[in-house]
Amino acid sequence: MLLAGLLCGGPGNTRGVIINCHGFTGSKEGGGRALEMGEELVRQGWACLVFDFAGNGESEGNFADLTLSGQIDDLTCAVSWALEQGFCRVVTVGRSFGGTTAICQGARDPRVAGVCTWAAPARPWELFYGLTDEPLEGPAETVALASEGGLIYLKKDFFFDLRQYDVPRCASLLAPRPLLVIHGTRDNLVPPEDARLIYEAAREPREVVLLEGADHRFSQHHRMVWDALFDWLSRHFAA
Repeated sequence: MLLAGLLCGGPGNTRGVIINCHGFTGSKEGGGRALEMGEELVRQGWACLVFDFAGNGESEGNFADLTLSGQIDDLTCAVSWALEQGFCRVVTVGRSFGGTTAICQGARDPRVAGVCTWAAPARPWELFYGLTDEPLEGPAETVALASEGGLIYLKKDFFFDLRQYDVPRCASLLAPRPLLVIHGTRDNLVPPEDARLIYEAAREPREVVLLEGADHRFSQHHRMVWDALFDWLSRHFAA
């Protein structure tokens, strides 16, 4: 299965590559902001890879087949590809469900040098199960979930797969690699409590940034998120 991606910058004379993971139902472009951030990272000496998880955007696959395990595999493929291009260091950044993916993938892949999450669910089972009124025990193969764009459909394997992941425990396995957790205090989808669960489970070096008044999408605070990321990169990953 082919994944679509865009790379800003190359392996020569860079501090490494940032792999940016989009959120649930998102895409690699992030409405343009992901590409804009990639250009800023290049100016700061980093390369940036954005890609679509399978079944999203321009990547192959069926969205209904999405699972956290599948996204972890997709991110592992992206890490392998980046290293094969000659990058010496890989740092993953994930927004929302992409952040959950980055934590769980980084816990099992020592090639990842650090992880940063934005509004990542620490309890994805509870989050997604709360978005459906349909029983998982019924005969139907798929389940309808409420989303900002209307109803979307996922196979029940999505929920059963989530049950095998303890996200805070995965965060604890990242050390001694650094972890940065960013969350908005007015996130009405993923409660700020999830940031605390991830941060408290993690070991040093760990940091949490709570942005006062920021919503789940950081609609009015995206520059503050970027600045927190850039500052963390400059302190933990020397040129």
